[in-house]
Amino acid sequence: MRLLAFFAILLLFSCVNYSQSGSLSFEGEKHLKNIKQLTFGGENAEAYFSSDGKKLIFQAKRGGRKCDQIYTMNIDGSRLSMVSTGEGRTTCAFFYKSMDKIVYASTHLGSVLCPPNPDFSKGYVWAIYSDFDIFSGNSNGSGVERLTDTPGYDAEATISPDGETIVFTSVRDGDLDIYTMDRDGKNVKRLTDALGYDGGPFFSPDGKQIVYRSYHPKTDKEIARYKDRLRNDLIEPNNFEVWVMNADGSNKRQVTKLGVASFAPYFHPNGKKIIFSTNYYAKGPRKRNFEIAMVNTDGSGLERITNFDSFDGFPMFSPDGKKLVFASNRNAAKQGDTNVFIADWVE
Repeated sequence: MRLLAFFAILLLFSCVNYSQSGSLSFEGEKHLKNIKQLTFGGENAEAYFSSDGKKLIFQAKRGGRKCDQIYTMNIDGSRLSMVSTGEGRTTCAFFYKSMDKIVYASTHLGSVLCPPNPDFSKGYVWAIYSDFDIFSGNSNGSGVERLTDTPGYDAEATISPDGETIVFTSVRDGDLDIYTMDRDGKNVKRLTDALGYDGGPFFSPDGKQIVYRSYHPKTDKEIARYKDRLRNDLIEPNNFEVWVMNADGSNKRQVTKLGVASFAPYFHPNGKKIIFSTNYYAKGPRKRNFEIAMVNTDGSGLERITNFDSFDGFPMFSPDGKKLVFASNRNAAKQGDTNVFIADWVE
């Protein structure tokens, strides 16, 4: 889902000064060392490691383009290359284990043009573009193949550690739920069925669990509002919690109970903790400051990881657990810039 566009628009309405500070680290960020900025300018985010930890794949709106395309680069920021079609809007890319192929979502079969931004008169909303389908391709951008072909939104795809299973979010059964399919798009299985949004899934390091973000409306008013937004291909990202389930969809359990917008969860390499982004620490009614935090899988031991007064999010550990990649507004050259950063992880 197009999280980055939402946060870029949100930040433009904030009174915080995001001008370039020259500093990449801030007091209290004890787990992050040797932070390095990998992109400079534009909107760059959702950067994810290859299985050998040497490359990153991410989405960005850059080079004069009006919406996101998919790029790869080395973890030092070199050899930047666009690997999507350059048409439509793309989101949520991931490497196959073999690293010779990638998966991502795109709207380019619906239109080569960027789809319109959502109607913000309804408040802060995400667009669930119905033209999004999931595609695979070679890591150089060639050989694009369509993996999903159902009406409505299919996106947010990531891949199991063994490279055989894709987990993704879809509205194919009338609600936003999590599904799995084989690496070639076959054998689709639905994993969630509670009313509400379940999405942003990632496998655990051993492939036995899936972590995801979720919002389940409870009251009649909440349910009516959620269904109305969904009918208009929209969702409000104001109250997400982190959940975990087994890879077959069994044993669903809620991890966080923070009552705010917590998203982009990813397992620590030890499989016992989850790192994620949240506005739990934000001050003021608008909750515009997002930090990276970590929590045990049973919900205990919440710990703040970043300490910057704007946006930090989309954290992912390298396979060996020695590095963390994330997106941030820190050191922004201009208001609204979001860049990719990498740091050594200190336990």
